[in-house]
Amino acid sequence: MRNPLADKVVDIKPSGIRKFFDIVSEMEDAISLGVGEPDFDTPWHIRDEGIYSLEKGRTFYTSNAGLKDLKIEICNYMKRSQGIDYHYNDEVIVTVGGSEAIDIALRAMINDGEEVLIPQPSYVSYEPCAILANAVPVIIELKAENEFRLTAQELRDAITDKTKVLILPFPNNPTGAIMEKEDLEKIAEVIIEKDIFVISDEIYAELTYKDKHVSIASLPGMRERTVLINGFSKAYAMTGWRLGYACGPKEILGQMLKIHQFAIMCAPTTSQYAAVEALKNGDEDVRQMREAYNQRRRYLMYAFREMGLECFEPFGAFYVFPCIKEFGMSSEEFADRFLREEKVAVVPGTAFGDCGEGFLRISYAYSLENLKIAIGKLKNFIERLRKEKEA
Repeated sequence: MRNPLADKVVDIKPSGIRKFFDIVSEMEDAISLGVGEPDFDTPWHIRDEGIYSLEKGRTFYTSNAGLKDLKIEICNYMKRSQGIDYHYNDEVIVTVGGSEAIDIALRAMINDGEEVLIPQPSYVSYEPCAILANAVPVIIELKAENEFRLTAQELRDAITDKTKVLILPFPNNPTGAIMEKEDLEKIAEVIIEKDIFVISDEIYAELTYKDKHVSIASLPGMRERTVLINGFSKAYAMTGWRLGYACGPKEILGQMLKIHQFAIMCAPTTSQYAAVEALKNGDEDVRQMREAYNQRRRYLMYAFREMGLECFEPFGAFYVFPCIKEFGMSSEEFADRFLREEKVAVVPGTAFGDCGEGFLRISYAYSLENLKIAIGKLKNFIERLRKEKEA
């Protein structure tokens, strides 16, 4: 019998996050700090709008690109938050989460063999999506001494005559790193000089704890070179609603829409009505959740200092990325032993690229109570490891 499978799909490794999640799901009394999902319920007024849309029988397809009212609200949001003007009719697409937007942007922009630059550590889907788009992924290894920011020199060194797209994943999952305006200005100079494009994943834009998030698309000369991706999962605690969006030049968005039409048809209608309410009246919800995350972030940084665990201070998303190189074991080994011995799940840094070796991703999208219990267990585990080294 002929092999029914595509080699490039078979060769893609499963997500490194899922392994520990699956083990935890079958382990009694385990605490998971591994999944990047808000512990807050979707704010009630947003849920209520979704329920109301069902009660009114709004269960039909929307237009392929999304509800007109939602696209207008997305444009309003981009204008007030970033000062960027997009036209709702041909510069916005509503997608099934930010993940779909990443996939269709790459497929719309890449010809076979063109290179996509992917700074790592970063979200697990960029490299597989590039491969599925028949691109050549080129990894840029971000460094702890640079606070895991992408530098202009690192970008310049990675560009070849085959480079087409840079993926810009900030605020960053898994490191929590951010790029400030002066960082982005230097990156933009290289982008324009080398005539390449950017897919800017800004799903954590509202979860920034140092000044205000700045989009590279807001800088001079970058709007026409950038596909900006965002969504509702993180800021509004709407992960299960599966709703994201892409904004960008109409010539790129038009081709993305074709793929979206044939693969998806449209994003979930109920979710779209709820998202209109989120953008209109959800700013205070976002502020309150951001304050809670920031409190947890500060607690973790204090706890790490107390136990002598090295960790740069992150100012975005809801992750910390502590270094565990002192213990002389791989990230996978550390995470596996920690789970088995203390029943706490964290994610090995290598789940986000080989350069994540020696680090762990710990999510603080969990209650402060659970974080305190888990950190107490981490302290016990680290003390035990240090004693083992001394013996």
